Amino acid sequence: MEDSAIVNLYWQRSDQAISETDRKYGRYCHRIAYNICASNEDAEECVNDTWLRAWNAMPTQRPSALSGFLGAITRNLALDRCRAKHSLKRGGGEIPLALDELGGCVPGPSDPEREIEAKELAQAIDHFVDSLPEADQILFISRYWFLAPVAEIAAKRGCTQGKVKVTLFRLREKLKLYLQEENLC
Repeated sequence: MEDSAIVNLYWQRSDQAISETDRKYGRYCHRIAYNICASNEDAEECVNDTWLRAWNAMPTQRPSALSGFLGAITRNLALDRCRAKHSLKRGGGEIPLALDELGGCVPGPSDPEREIEAKELAQAIDHFVDSLPEADQILFISRYWFLAPVAEIAAKRGCTQGKVKVTLFRLREKLKLYLQEENLC
């Protein structure tokens, strides 16, 4: 079923919207949640919560890219679940590792007064990623948006983990230079 038809089902408040969404995007959303939570049970809960959030958000929003809309909801839910689950025990997992890797490139956490700077930073990172060759875009997004483990990325690309790590390092260095040129770092 086409995305526009699924969105229309949400707007009509049809129960079929959930089943069609799950059929088309269930595995996609589960993979995002699993990469973050590293638990099938947590990933399933995130996916189910995604359908609920989508159900509640659709009457006011009509997303142009349903996959991106659902992926963002799933990612945010999974990150929230992971933070709550690991709030007492720091370390381990892909989230802290991936975010630490980017720590040297982007400024630290901002306060509410710096909200505009955060939006400019997000736009700059989007522009940076758009300027990369497609293979590097996929690598960067896989690691820093989907939080995929380096071993998984290497297996999908058919290369060594070392090559993935080196490429990610070079991309972070390019990002750092780009953000410095844009006076955002």
